Amino acid sequence: MAKRKKSTFERLTTGRMNRSRRRELGRRVAASDPGLTIVHPNAGGIDVGNESHFVAVPSDRDTNPVREFGCWTAALNEMAEWLKSCRIDTVAMQATGVYWIALYDVLEQHGIRVVLANAQHTKNVPGRKTDVQECQWLMKLHTYGLMRDSFRLQQDMEYVRTIWRVRDRHVKEAGRAIQHMQKALTKMNVQLANVISDISGVSGQAIVTAVLKGERDPYKLAALTDYRVKASREEVARSLEGNWRADVLFELQQAVDSYHFAHRQMQECDEKLQLYLVNLPTRPLDIPVRSKGAPDTPANKRKKAKKPRGNEPQLDLQAELERVCGVDLTSIDGINVMTAFTVISEVGTDMSRFQDEYHFTSWMGLAPSRDISGGKIVGLGKKKVKNRVATVLRTAATTLLQSDTHLGARYRHLRRQLPTLKAAVKAMARYLAVLIYRLLTKGEAWVDRGAKLFEQRRLERELASLQTKAKAKGFTLVPLAEAC
Repeated sequence: MAKRKKSTFERLTTGRMNRSRRRELGRRVAASDPGLTIVHPNAGGIDVGNESHFVAVPSDRDTNPVREFGCWTAALNEMAEWLKSCRIDTVAMQATGVYWIALYDVLEQHGIRVVLANAQHTKNVPGRKTDVQECQWLMKLHTYGLMRDSFRLQQDMEYVRTIWRVRDRHVKEAGRAIQHMQKALTKMNVQLANVISDISGVSGQAIVTAVLKGERDPYKLAALTDYRVKASREEVARSLEGNWRADVLFELQQAVDSYHFAHRQMQECDEKLQLYLVNLPTRPLDIPVRSKGAPDTPANKRKKAKKPRGNEPQLDLQAELERVCGVDLTSIDGINVMTAFTVISEVGTDMSRFQDEYHFTSWMGLAPSRDISGGKIVGLGKKKVKNRVATVLRTAATTLLQSDTHLGARYRHLRRQLPTLKAAVKAMARYLAVLIYRLLTKGEAWVDRGAKLFEQRRLERELASLQTKAKAKGFTLVPLAEAC
């Protein structure tokens, strides 16, 4: 049942804060005595910096309520001891770059609760901004409970996330090295990319290695191609007649060395990932039996473990994901092993930090932004959020265009209904995030109901809507067969 929109009288008399009230709250907070309810009486504020940090405590706790501390470890411990002596049990600070990480860990070790706020949510104090004013402003906001804590991943999963991000950086470096190889070959008029789709494959790397070793005969180089290459040996040989400039050959060697170095780094990351994954707790695997009414689609069949290809980790990520999550996230059409592992490494398996699936999708920036002014929605969809999980889910959504599944039919329907392709991709990515949230919280497997069932229900909803509209106008819909 649709939620009824409240009237202006109901909004103003039920205690909901309108625009004028929000302005009044801002003026009261900026005042010396705002008259608000104190939520955290023992709160402090920290303005995080690169070389030093400014810390503020209530004026009755110390003769010098604002102090500056250095960024080195001894100074951080001194700061924590001073906060404890001032009877401070919680502090607030902004997530400024990576400067807050070391400070966060030290304060946490000393038993001080840290509220890590988004800088966009803590507007600066009115007037000219200084570090002293900033830390006092953060302390005041935190004292009255006006700051929202940021999401923080659990410690054991944070180790996995760090290695996974480093590995992703090496994958991108390997991709740039491939582009560098392609550039060097093109400068020598070696048109290898026109006959081989991927020069990083077996055939491409065999030819590049032979060239760097001194082989110049195009037919001998063409003989190194795999039998699966569609181009003929004559065509490959004609494409390998270059000018072989010495300076460009040196450039090519540098690109090849960078490519192999990036892959060695990825192998070391895989070994470290394996060590961290073993220490993660195991959740009981609960995959219910598929109902009789569900069609036997490829998405309902249990996916077999495949041999890693390309830049995929050289370990059984499928088995590790099922053990850690307790469900098979790859059963969702469009979610492969790499996508599922990226999601888990960023958000973990504990969804209790998010109140519901709506907060989960809003945290990723996939929920529509509805700024309200004068009772009307303004700036719809203008909020920009950089989130790694949202990025991979958008990519997964685009793979559903040709999928003969329930999710594929849903994505094609969204492309027809929504005004832009960007909006359709975002909406489908949000639905994938909702499915992941439900699988991790309810412990059930995704069962694909097929594209035909989705289209059938869509037609039924459209027909019901048309009948409702016709009845409201005093008409009755009659099928063509009955009308004749």
